[in-house]
Amino acid sequence: MPDRLSALDASFLYLEDATTPMHVGGVAVFRRPRTGFDYDRLVELIEQRLSLVPRYRQKVVHVPGRLARPVWVDDPDFDVTYHVRRSALPKPGSDQQLHELVARLMSRPLDQTRPLWEIYLVEGLARNRTAVVTKTHQAMVDGLGAPEIGQVILDVSGTPRAPVESLWMPSPAPSGLQLVADAVAEAVQRPGEVVENARSAAVDTVATVRKVAGLFGGLVSAARTAATPAPGSPLNVRISPQRRFAVARTRLDEFRAIRRVHGGTVNDGVLAVLSGALRNWLLSRGEVVTAGTTMRAMAPMSVRDDEARVAAYFVDLPVGEPNPVVRLHHVSHAMRAHQESGQSVAAQTLVRFSGFAPPTLHALGARAASSFSRRLFNVVVTNVPGPQVPLYAAGARMIEMFPVVPLAKNQALSIGVTSYDGGVYFGLNADRDAMSDVDVLAAMVEESVEELMGTVSA
Repeated sequence: MPDRLSALDASFLYLEDATTPMHVGGVAVFRRPRTGFDYDRLVELIEQRLSLVPRYRQKVVHVPGRLARPVWVDDPDFDVTYHVRRSALPKPGSDQQLHELVARLMSRPLDQTRPLWEIYLVEGLARNRTAVVTKTHQAMVDGLGAPEIGQVILDVSGTPRAPVESLWMPSPAPSGLQLVADAVAEAVQRPGEVVENARSAAVDTVATVRKVAGLFGGLVSAARTAATPAPGSPLNVRISPQRRFAVARTRLDEFRAIRRVHGGTVNDGVLAVLSGALRNWLLSRGEVVTAGTTMRAMAPMSVRDDEARVAAYFVDLPVGEPNPVVRLHHVSHAMRAHQESGQSVAAQTLVRFSGFAPPTLHALGARAASSFSRRLFNVVVTNVPGPQVPLYAAGARMIEMFPVVPLAKNQALSIGVTSYDGGVYFGLNADRDAMSDVDVLAAMVEESVEELMGTVSA
């Protein structure tokens, strides 16, 4: 019997529309080695690693009559060169040109008749750099069985690990009659799913969102938050299909110094920095900001208790507070209260990773964010700690990595944060119409770090 999509995975297919493509992305910047790092080498590397992510050779097939959730089947016409693509920037190959390309790539939905992923090698970046841009549909990334492909193409050494010898032959695709027969057999065992599948197939968004949210469990705290809707914000507007992308670069040592002097955690420092940046951004737009102004962030984070998992915290960011240290203390107090009371929204027991996992954890955080009503929060912030040692792809050293977190319905901004090899990298994915000044906000993130660091050295 083919592998059927889980209710959660199928929901991301049903929720996708023209303005909210449900793929998560990443931008990794590499220093070109003397031996080169070109398209052919990237294709060869991915072909060698595909056996580690077998889902990446499978596509979604819908059951006739939508009698059951879709199934994963091997793509008999799988062509790695369709999924691994090549782009080049015009001279001088600036970061701004790269960000514009990333925005255009992320605006385009993935082809649902093929395996739901793409990778772009972007050549011509100034200062002897090359970028790799990844796109993976959230229906594919379940954390344990199907990590994001960015997790498997990287090595801890400039010498790639030995390729996995694997001859892949696609399994025969099930016929429509077989899919119907399997669906009928399952319906006999679980008749309630027939009605549920019919409602989902009819794109009953309310029913689908409730189904997704229910799968994440632990919704007591979400219900409490829903009783007090998120404050009004220019970030909660009708969005277009097009995106803008901007980045900010900071140093992990700076956040550690802030933690050492003022207490809290590195993540508290990140949220406090974003509070300051959002405050200045609102003021730059002429928005009314009072002492009590807040913005609510949904902050999915990897946590460890008895098992590794992703938990979502709703945090009211004190953007009305002018003092950076007081902002930090407000955030630290709110996060500590959540953790001590257990008021987090558990996103299933999703991950048991021992290696490099940031791309997959950002995808899981985005899945959590897509599961909740827009009335609960203003902005999504995923913060995933990464390895503090250099990583390589086909001998090329990765020097920066920026997450691209998808937008939810009527959400104009998502922020992904990843620490890697001493740096803390912010990727800001924004609606093109609502956030024409997203690059201004990115610059204000770096200024907000400087503001907090000024209190450390004072």
